[in-house]
This record gives sequence, structure tokens and C-alpha cells, in this order.
Amino acid sequence: MGIFNKLFGKKKKDETKGASASVLSVLPEEIYESAKLELQDIVAPSALKIESKSINLGDKIARTFFIISYPRFLSDNWFSPIINLDKVFDVSIFIHPVDTSLALRQFQKKVAEVQSQINVREGKGMVRDPMLDTAYQDLEGLRDNLIQAQQKMFDVSIYITIYADNDMELYKVENEIKSLLESKMIYIKPALFQQEEGFKSVMPLGNDLLNIHQKLNSEPLSSVFPFISFDLTSEMGILYGVNRHNSSLVIFDRFSLENYNSVTFAKSGAGKSYATKLEILRSLMFDIDIIVIDPEREYEYLSEAVGGRYFNISLSSDHHINPFDLPIPREDESAEDVLRSNIINLVGLFRLMLGGLTPEEDSMVDRAIAETYAMKDITPESDFSNIEPPLLSDFEMVLAGMEGSDSVMNRLVKYTKGSWSTFLNRPSNVDINKKFVVFSIRDMEDELKPVAMYIVMHYIWVTIRKNLKKRLLVVDEAWWMMKSEDTASFLYSIAKRGRKYFLGLSTITQDAADFMKSPYGVPIITNSSIQLLLKQSPTTIDILQKTFNLTDEEKYLLLESGVGEGIFFAGLKHVAIKTISSYTEDQIITSDPSQILSIKKAKEDLKKLEEEGKQ
Repeated sequence: MGIFNKLFGKKKKDETKGASASVLSVLPEEIYESAKLELQDIVAPSALKIESKSINLGDKIARTFFIISYPRFLSDNWFSPIINLDKVFDVSIFIHPVDTSLALRQFQKKVAEVQSQINVREGKGMVRDPMLDTAYQDLEGLRDNLIQAQQKMFDVSIYITIYADNDMELYKVENEIKSLLESKMIYIKPALFQQEEGFKSVMPLGNDLLNIHQKLNSEPLSSVFPFISFDLTSEMGILYGVNRHNSSLVIFDRFSLENYNSVTFAKSGAGKSYATKLEILRSLMFDIDIIVIDPEREYEYLSEAVGGRYFNISLSSDHHINPFDLPIPREDESAEDVLRSNIINLVGLFRLMLGGLTPEEDSMVDRAIAETYAMKDITPESDFSNIEPPLLSDFEMVLAGMEGSDSVMNRLVKYTKGSWSTFLNRPSNVDINKKFVVFSIRDMEDELKPVAMYIVMHYIWVTIRKNLKKRLLVVDEAWWMMKSEDTASFLYSIAKRGRKYFLGLSTITQDAADFMKSPYGVPIITNSSIQLLLKQSPTTIDILQKTFNLTDEEKYLLLESGVGEGIFFAGLKHVAIKTISSYTEDQIITSDPSQILSIKKAKEDLKKLEEEGKQ
């Protein structure tokens, strides 16, 4: 009715027409002006209630604090835990310069007071007070710096306004901030009966209505610099992504840490393979050799694009790996150590192939492997550079001559004469002397995938020990390896020993639950200096929260992250990250089926055009 009366209730004094004419005489601009929203209508809360310790802003509760006390020394970045706190809050810092001549007069008076107290205590024969002596030294030192213009004095106000949905949440945030600051001997208090002034002081208007100051000189004031966020920007390394908190670049060199290993956990479709291929593409530019075990044939196109080698390991494949191959001992190794290590690894392989071994069978297999090498004149005194390694059929022949080997022979025959013989019982014809090498096991039967991964990793391990070079071994869908204790143990041994050979192990999996169930799951994580957690499913987030000591905020961040978003851990630092790529990189590494089909179609069209041009 108020708006109606305003618009239609009055008539012009000179108007002679009827009431209906008064309605028609209202201009459209007046109707528009009366109905349109002002900026404050949009920004302002629906209701506002000011209380002694808080302000109710519609559905939110706000509380403003001010700092009342500082310690004697302020460390660098003491404010960073507050700035990086994953809560909703505002911070306002007011810095008021103090005239140096006025500050010196105040210091002169304060120095005289402290000196007087010291003299009184000496006159009474009392024990010296360390606090008075320290205060006197600090005052004298600061006064000298002010006189020499090395320092300036400032009245500094720091106000913090926190927000929450209810009183309980507000109480938790308040306690968290108090704990962080009090651990550094910095104390805050709420602005009692001044919440309105405090709230207005924190608003981006530049008005200090509280006027609660603490004097700080230049040096401690510099430690209050507010634009601080954990960052992983270094001079060397590759670009992993962008820091979601401050948009800085996450540039890091995995080979600068105590070990070069990494683990990546993400749900299906969260972008883990995309992020890994992005790292591979950028690592190749830094002369790092990359070897990938690919269970889903996701790296084939990348291998073609960079001129790498792609080996398809399957029962019908032309590529073969002989598990009895031996590496040439390095200068710091003996032939005996290399032979013993290879025999131990082969026992683990046969334990996996044969579905487990009894203690008697384990001892028998160990002895048979040693005799198989001896049959080819391979002993600890041999020159491994001029040997012909035995085959699985040679091992079968030695085992057949041993008493009580029937059970093992019955299980072994399918690998030597049965349908699986083409996989193992052949000399190696795989050469990984390339910058980028991919072993695909997608076409291998599921029952044999753990065996295939073990053999491929063993062959890679044997090869990389021949010469020292910066390398990265990527094991995608590593949960296949964690299904068996022998394969998990071998993966863990590479994680521990890889640093000696300049090898970084990158373990990627979408099934965190299966990975953690293995007794080697957590040790592999603890032996990885880099961890990348992308979007997670609710079924696995609790396991990851416990393993990585995530806060509730970090837990929810992982649940709500988009594709390619998550948390990047490197050493003692971690940041919220988003992986980014250029258009060219995206075309090379994409796993999106629609994009892959478009690229293939474009290549086919280009090929047709070239053929038509030749005709």
C-alpha cells in the first residue's frame, strides 16, 4: 500500500481529470525507480542482530577479535597458519606510523623508569631481576636503532572476524585460531560490546573504529605480511599445476628430495592418468627416461607422439621377456650378490606363478634355480657380459631330476608346454634403450596380469642397474601388484632401493582400499616423498584421512574437488592443486573417448586428403 500511495495516491494541483487519469499520469521511470533493487538490497543480509560477543548476519554468525599481546620475538611467517586456515574469516591490518621524535621521548621516559627500578633493587640488596635487565637492553637497543634511523615505530592493529553457521561451529573455529596463535605466545580477545565497530573495522573500507593498537618496530612488523600461502615454487623441476589458494605455480623437482618416489590416489575419472601423462611429457623435456607399465593401454598414443617404444605383452605377442636374464654387476657390486639377488626374485616369481609353495617346495625351487644357472656355467665367478641365460624349460629339466618335485612339475608344465608357454619360455627380445618405453598388459589374461607385471618390473629392474641414469618408473593401476604379497614385496623393494640407481617410482591406483590392505601399502607410501590425492569417493576417504592425517577440511576438499583437483604433498609441504595443460599437451595425453575419436577421425581425414593429393 505504501508504494501504491506513493505512486498513485496524489494528484497534481492543476489536474482536472478524474481518478483514472491520475493513474495514467505516472511516468514509467517512476515505476521502475520504485521497484528496482539497490546494491545494498543485494549485499545486505536479511536481518542483523548485534550482541555483546557476536553479530547475527542473516543465517551467519560473526565474531571479531583483536590481538592484545605479542612475544618478545616474532618469527617469520608466524601469520601463515592463520592465513592458510581453511575457514571463512576476514583479516584487517591497520598500520599507523609514529613520529620518531615522539617515540624517542617516550623511550627516554621508559628507560629511566626501568633504570630506576634496577637501581632501587640494587640499593635494597635484592637479587637482579632478569626480566628488568632484558627489558633495559631491549629498550636501549631499540632506542639506538631509532636514533640511527635503522628502525621506525608503528601503532599496529590486527582484527580477525570469523564466520559460522551456528554457535558450536563458531566456538570450534575460535578455539582453533586461539590455539594456533597462543602456541606462538600471541593472544587475542573478542571485542566485547564493540562487535559492530569491530565488524566495520574489518570491512574493506579502511576505517579503524576499534583503535586498539600495539607498538611494533619495522622488523617485527615485516613478519605480519599477510599475503602468505604454502607454495611449492622452485627454480628447478616441472610444472605440476596451479596452487588453488593463491594461483601460484606448483613447480617441483622430485629428484631434489630424499627419495624420488610418488603415489597417486584418485577415484575413476578423477584425472590421475591425465596428471601422470602430463608429468611424463614435461619430464621428457628434462632428459629423464620414462618407463611405464600400462594395464589399460592408455599410454599408446603418447608413446607414438614422442617417438617411444610400445610393447604389448600377451600370450600371442611377439615380445618376450626371459625371467632368467642377469644384469651386469656394477662397480660397487659383486657377481655373487647379483646372482643371489636374482635367485631370490625368481623364487618369488615361481611362488606367484605356482599359487604358493610349501617350505619344502620353496627350498627345492631355490636349489633348482641355482643348478639351472650352473648348468649354463653361470657361477659367482662368471663374466655376466658373455653368458647365455637359461630358459624356463631348462629349469623344468633340472627340477624333473629332483626327488619329490611332482607337485611343482604338474603346476609348472602349463608355462613350459601348455597354452602359457609362449609368454615365458622364450629368449628376451625387448630393447628398452629409448627415452620413453611402455609395457602394455591390457591383453594379458587377468589371471596372469600379476605375473606379467612382476616379470616386466623384474626385467626393468635388471636393465636399469646396468647404467646410472635419471629415470622414472610409472606403475599404473598398482592395486594389481598389491593383490599378491610377492608382487607387493617386490614393488616395495624397488621403492626402497630405487634411489641408489637414480630411479623414481610412481605408483598410481584408484583402489585405495585394496592398496592399504596389503602389508606393503603404507610402507610404500611412507617411502614416497611425493603424494598426489585427487577427487575421492566416500567409501575410501576415511582410509586416506587416517593414512595421510588429513583435516576435516582437506577431507571435504577431496570429496568436492573437480577433475584434476586435489592435494599435492611434497616433503613437509602440501598445497591444494589443480592440474593444467596447454592445448597441444591436452591433444597428446587426453583419455576422453570422444576426444580420442575426434583425433583419430582427423588423422584419417588428413590421410585421405594426402592420398587424393598424390592421385
